[in-house]
Amino acid sequence: MNLASIPSPSTGVIELGPIPLRGYAFCIIIGVFVAVWFGNKRWIARGGKAGTVADVAVWAVPFGLVGGRLYHVITDYQLYFSEGENWVDAFKIWQGGLGIWGAIAFGAVGAWIACRRRGIPLPAWADALAPGIAIAQAIGRWGNWFNQELYGKPTDLPWALEISEGANRVAGTYHPTFLYESLWCVGVALLVIWADRRFTLGHGRAFALYVAAYCAGRGWIEYMRVDEAHHILGLRLNVWTAIIVFVLAVAYMVVSAKTRPGREEVVEPDRDVPAKTSDEDGAAGSDAAAQDAGAEKDPFTKDGPGERGTGLTAGSTEAAAEKS
Repeated sequence: MNLASIPSPSTGVIELGPIPLRGYAFCIIIGVFVAVWFGNKRWIARGGKAGTVADVAVWAVPFGLVGGRLYHVITDYQLYFSEGENWVDAFKIWQGGLGIWGAIAFGAVGAWIACRRRGIPLPAWADALAPGIAIAQAIGRWGNWFNQELYGKPTDLPWALEISEGANRVAGTYHPTFLYESLWCVGVALLVIWADRRFTLGHGRAFALYVAAYCAGRGWIEYMRVDEAHHILGLRLNVWTAIIVFVLAVAYMVVSAKTRPGREEVVEPDRDVPAKTSDEDGAAGSDAAAQDAGAEKDPFTKDGPGERGTGLTAGSTEAAAEKS
């Protein structure tokens, strides 16, 4: 008998009058807003304009949701297309089921399109958003708590998660893998923020660090889960995905550091230039007037500074030719 444990919500829906608020969707929405808010602060600090992160996110978020759902449905197709299952449930995203791998991949495609339209480098935008994405994942994982899903093996630890009897689940206490991953993501965000300040990461390396650090944690957390999953050589599919993506992220950091060291000096070329003050305008006008006056008094030219340095004017050249 457990002396302490984490209770699960009796329902994943909160009724706000006639409006049903689903805990899973609420966590995803809050996570997106936090990521955009924090990413905007980092983007401005790097020299970008306020609002650019949100403008790109308008493309990235829908693409990410579609990609995340596609990855989940494809890798867990038996939940929707097996005998006795209803394929329409594949569209019920509010019931849970988003694969982070597909979300990041498709979200990057959407972000790339938006960055191309605005003329800004995608790696710089990704670097600014990286810790915010990790925080968003930390918040979003609590949606699994509302749905009583993605828990680990049975345990009697004080922080065990209470799971009630339901479809495809047995009542008991289990490892709260959603909590493990949430805390890990917070740690990843702090790591990226520290490393970015310490090593001045640029050209996508802060984002690659986030990807590598997340994969390192996802590997051992995934190994603890007991929900149904496809296995390859004895390992869950998502474990293999984490290993492959981790290797690619580390390789990118190493190659990028050698080929493109440092950080981008300009992240948003079309940033508004601060308006000149009246004093600056006056000084600029005085300089221009002085240059014009100098050009008129130039004893070496006839038409202005265009002939300066020759020592001869067109007229003197013709006169010399006639005398010779």
